[in-house]
Amino acid sequence: MEAADIVDVVSEFVTLRKAGVNYKGLCPFHNERTPSFVVSPSKQLCKCFSCGKGGNVVHFIMEHEQMTYPEALKWLASRYGIEVRERELSAEEKRAEGERESLFILNEWARDYFTDILLNHADGRAVGMAYFRQRGFRDDTIRKFQLGYSLSARDALASAAQAKGFRREYLVETGLCYETEDGRLMDRYHGRVIFPVHTVSGKVVAFGGRVMTTNGKVAKYVNSPESQIYHKSNELYGLYLAKHAIVKQGRCFLVEGYTDVISMHQSGIENVVASSGTSLTEGQIRLIHRFTDNITILYDGDLAGIKASLRGIDMLLREGMNIKVLLLPDGDDPDSFARKHTAQEFQEYIDRHQVDFIRFKTNLLLADCGDDPVRRAALITDIVKSISVIPDPIVRQMYVRECAAMMDVDEKLVVNEVAKGRRAIREARSRAGQKTEEGQPSTSPKSESPEAATSTEEAPLPDVPPAAASIEERQLMQLLVRYGEMPAGAPAAPDGGEPVSVVDYVASDLAAEGLDFKNSLYARMLKEATEHAHEDGFTASGYFMNHPDPAVSRAAAELMADRYTLSRYHFKTGKENGDETVEQLMAESPLNDRNRLGELTPRLLMDFKYAVVKEELKSILQAMNQPSMAACPEDCRKLMTHYMQLSAVERKLAQALGDRVVTP
Repeated sequence: MEAADIVDVVSEFVTLRKAGVNYKGLCPFHNERTPSFVVSPSKQLCKCFSCGKGGNVVHFIMEHEQMTYPEALKWLASRYGIEVRERELSAEEKRAEGERESLFILNEWARDYFTDILLNHADGRAVGMAYFRQRGFRDDTIRKFQLGYSLSARDALASAAQAKGFRREYLVETGLCYETEDGRLMDRYHGRVIFPVHTVSGKVVAFGGRVMTTNGKVAKYVNSPESQIYHKSNELYGLYLAKHAIVKQGRCFLVEGYTDVISMHQSGIENVVASSGTSLTEGQIRLIHRFTDNITILYDGDLAGIKASLRGIDMLLREGMNIKVLLLPDGDDPDSFARKHTAQEFQEYIDRHQVDFIRFKTNLLLADCGDDPVRRAALITDIVKSISVIPDPIVRQMYVRECAAMMDVDEKLVVNEVAKGRRAIREARSRAGQKTEEGQPSTSPKSESPEAATSTEEAPLPDVPPAAASIEERQLMQLLVRYGEMPAGAPAAPDGGEPVSVVDYVASDLAAEGLDFKNSLYARMLKEATEHAHEDGFTASGYFMNHPDPAVSRAAAELMADRYTLSRYHFKTGKENGDETVEQLMAESPLNDRNRLGELTPRLLMDFKYAVVKEELKSILQAMNQPSMAACPEDCRKLMTHYMQLSAVERKLAQALGDRVVTP
């Protein structure tokens, strides 16, 4: 974190221009024409004041490159030549890690070998390049996707690789070669054009090869077999090149083959990936879900193929994805359609014709049912099965209503069937010993009312994110993160000791009142600050900004970047020219901020207490208005007494704050 300069790193991805003490550019996380993305070299923070994304240098790399926290740290370490020391591996682990790295190195060499053959060998240009030209691929597209060609000689790559010192067993393990019965090493992709498959981080993990002949006895495509480094169920073709566009557009297009992806990229639509001819797997769905909740599946006019693929799409619904389907005109697949149209025309066609998956499935299958009541009943069952796996109860409710209207059946009937489907899912999980969607161990199956099928029964509330905290909590946490280790301005102890720090002042004051933050993340941050406040060299901003938990460091970065939200209220400064807002105070120099902590800290604490009291008063009024209170006069009397006591506290706080109006 100390070595990485955020301006230096962000400049690799965003064109920045000096703007006062900061730098400014177009936000890389959403489309905009006016720059609103600001990078602060003094704070080592970045923030888009339009979409709100930003943070420190690690958060930027995590968001932009879609990396995990450890991956982002390693990326930065590699860039700045810093060794990342991990635990000592066992001899067996070292051997396995060495083998994996060797396989990746071999694949990188093979990619370069295939590309060199395509560009520089006579056969590569005459056969491979001619094929790509015939498909309409430009030179920049060929380089972008690192396309290649494998010579027709059956051992050309095997001989070249062994001459370079690559081991025979690694050539077989990666699938680049295979052994014949008589022990000879043969190229798997001889005479084929090559499509490298990349991991999400850009490593070459596998290859696909397309044959150039029309011999019906030879498979059109040959793909790498499973290996230590390649599991086809966990990879998506084109994701490495599409991930930024997916995040920026907020949607992923899913197609079937390599050339579909390449042609759409070339036409200008880059947020596209391919399942490479296989049915979608849970691993592939999770990969897409890392980048977006929204997916559009592109189909050609092959109805038999579409119906066969429908069975696997329930997994997308189960994952909580928002699915739309686009049916291309007869005779067109994404590859041919992209070559006929510009990106704008393609996008306009998508926007006009894509429909949500449930509606598409219903319309598609309704055409086969006609007026046959048995087949229509089976269709309803099929649609209800798909609706049942959707985890979001609100989305389920919407689809229940739409399904009932489209099928012309009573909505209650659909609700009942969905309830049965939800119950069956829970029972299956219970038998498998898994947890329910509530995050608790499954118990014996219990009955579920029809209404429960579309309620929020299994929508657990996560920890409240910092943005959802109350204004007063956020203000106090902002104060703690910025100035936690600094003196709160309280007088020194009688023995001449140091003044109380902001962290100790806030923590002790809240503890004396029996109060804590309702936001669990903020409560945890306050606890950690209290525990570490007296360590040598502790600074709240440094501790939280460099915290190993990304949730903590991201919250700290947001609080550091938000400089005008410390108080909504006027703050008395004793100036002759009138009152000054805390926002104005905090917009001044850091020196002035520190000098006023003695006034600011108790003020924000009173703001927080005042908000807590008002919320409690509101809760008491709601409780007293419950019909059950009429039958419990003693409980009602206790609540009223408590209300009167809190009202007195509210008036005192309002008087101390000086700018509150308490209505009787």
